[in-house]
Amino acid sequence: MRTTMHPVLNMYEIVPMAPGSGGERRARRSSGSPQLKVKKKLSEESRPLVMAGMLGCALVLAAVVAWCYYSASLRKAHMLRTELLDLNKDGFVIRNQAGNVVFTIVFRSGTLELDSCSKEGSVLTCTQSTSGQLNFFIQTVRPKDTVMCYRVRWEELEDKEWVEHSMAYNDSHWYGGAETATQHWPMKIQGEEEPRPFITSDVYVNRNAFGGILERYWLSSNATAIKINDSVPFHLGWSEKDRTLRFHARYQDSPFMAPLGHQALPELSYRVCVGSDVTSIHKYMVRRYFPKPTKVPSPEVFKHPIWSTWALYKASITQEKLLHYASEITNHGFTCSHLELDDRYTADYGEFDFDPQKFPNASGMFEKLKEDGFQVSLWTHPFINYDSINFGVAVEKGLFVREPSGELPALVRWWNGIGGILDFTNPEACEWFSSHLQTLKSHYDVTSFKFDAGETSYLPQKFSTFVPLSDPSTFTRYYAAMATPYSERAELRVGFQSQNISCFSRIIDRDSVWGYELGLKSIIPTVLTISVLGYQFVLPDMIGGNAYPNHTEGGSNTIKGLPDRELYIRWLELSAFMPVMQFSIPPWAYDDEVVQIAQKFTQLHKTLVAPRVLELAGEVLDTGDPIIRPLWWIANGDDAAYKIDSQFLIGDDLIVAPVLEPGKQERDIYLPAGRWRSHDGKLFDKGPMYLPNYRVKLDEVAYFTWVH
Repeated sequence: MRTTMHPVLNMYEIVPMAPGSGGERRARRSSGSPQLKVKKKLSEESRPLVMAGMLGCALVLAAVVAWCYYSASLRKAHMLRTELLDLNKDGFVIRNQAGNVVFTIVFRSGTLELDSCSKEGSVLTCTQSTSGQLNFFIQTVRPKDTVMCYRVRWEELEDKEWVEHSMAYNDSHWYGGAETATQHWPMKIQGEEEPRPFITSDVYVNRNAFGGILERYWLSSNATAIKINDSVPFHLGWSEKDRTLRFHARYQDSPFMAPLGHQALPELSYRVCVGSDVTSIHKYMVRRYFPKPTKVPSPEVFKHPIWSTWALYKASITQEKLLHYASEITNHGFTCSHLELDDRYTADYGEFDFDPQKFPNASGMFEKLKEDGFQVSLWTHPFINYDSINFGVAVEKGLFVREPSGELPALVRWWNGIGGILDFTNPEACEWFSSHLQTLKSHYDVTSFKFDAGETSYLPQKFSTFVPLSDPSTFTRYYAAMATPYSERAELRVGFQSQNISCFSRIIDRDSVWGYELGLKSIIPTVLTISVLGYQFVLPDMIGGNAYPNHTEGGSNTIKGLPDRELYIRWLELSAFMPVMQFSIPPWAYDDEVVQIAQKFTQLHKTLVAPRVLELAGEVLDTGDPIIRPLWWIANGDDAAYKIDSQFLIGDDLIVAPVLEPGKQERDIYLPAGRWRSHDGKLFDKGPMYLPNYRVKLDEVAYFTWVH
């Protein structure tokens, strides 16, 4: 049988070998034809080309994917941008028209799931955070060409205990918030403070608390302002290390309560507004968010000093002492808007008539004072001590703030004992209290009242009121409203959303010391702070401070218990340029020179300061603008003006620069741009400028008027 060779064998070359040798077989397997060698060579050379092609395809694919991802990122970034605000998962930033970052928020309680975010018109919305479901939105509002505002809300929809956002300082200067014991202008962040309830407190008793005049409003030198919404259970903390304010909302372990019928889920909401300059953005915020006073209080109080019995006599005041005090005022040639009879003229706290032991003929005393040209106001407060005859009456009528159960009156401790505090959310309690004041007013021809206390810190930790209070500081507002009928000459030391109560706002008691902690240096920062919070009819407490034991720098007057003489004079000079002057420690307690200086400055207050203050007070009814203003009010592009805390403006055209340091008869003065004439006639018209070591004698205050 003939065998046919397979065609594939033709590809092989036959090489002679020894018959039967294994080499022959190996040669046949390993040796290829010329065509095979060529094909193998081509295959080896093309492999890098194939790899390069595959790599090229991969790069093209990667570029396409990257471009798609980049395009998606651009679309996402565009979606998370509204006007000049950029949102990210950790917070947001706001820029001004020049592109500079002016406001930065970091979300401390959770980050946003950006895939849950969407944009519709001017509203950015997100529904999910790393901790669960939420309602988050930022809405852009442009109320006017020069102002851009952003409404921000973070509302938890699941059972989470707190929400917190932190606001960076952004190398700017911030103002506002609250009266404090150690007051600085601008604000100083010192230490690390965990968020605590932002409610009204007595900072004389608790030096670390927030004060009796307080609003949820801050303003910065880079023309940004923030207002926290009323609905927020608001706590405030800060970090010196991070240079941030911590805005915190919670109900747990807090005096805030959820509104009736609502679940206690925390919500942090606020409005941020950015303007062209700090003054104009503040004007916008005040007109938008603060109520305005309804009238200007008594012009006589602006013109003439109040004379109080407190620092001089404390609780040992008697009829004889009061009449002697009044005669001394007249004999030394001083005027008086009214005489203020302070603590303690009643037998017990919570009564509304004169102690017959201390005031045996109160009616005759008032007649004598009236004949001598004096009007008299009386000190009052919201407490009824348990040993007062009115305590049982108030319990029976249900007039007190109560325990949480609502069954029993809550006992509170205050600086004069233990008792109940009247519930001013209860119309019956208001009527009862007011009727006693009206009786005093009509029986003795009392002109008005000094309303003391009113801070939330005097409420029990847990309490109930006739009208439930989600925010305890609302109690302060109810208390302030009680003063409305007497506002012509009334004093209040508290304020919360009560700028419309046209009373004199008294800053908390001062110690007779030089420094920033309730001392002379704290007065300008405190007055400027409560002025930007909307309280303009400012009463800077008593000249020289309250002369409390262990809180008085006495110098050579230590034995007498008087404040240091130089401190008293410099305090007097500063007070002459405030809206209202208030004496208690009289100038004649020192010497004739002090009396002459006091006469000089009370006259200057009457002729120079009061007319300008009254003019500005009339404007407050329409604008809410401060009477006492910071230097940046007219120099808001001037960084130096943002930091000065020892000078101030009255209106736009009078700069005051008192001496606030012991042993000094000179001071450095800063004049903003403009033409200014000094009190001694010198013209300065090349500003802005510093005047180093400007001479100011002991009986002088440096002040400068605008030259038109």
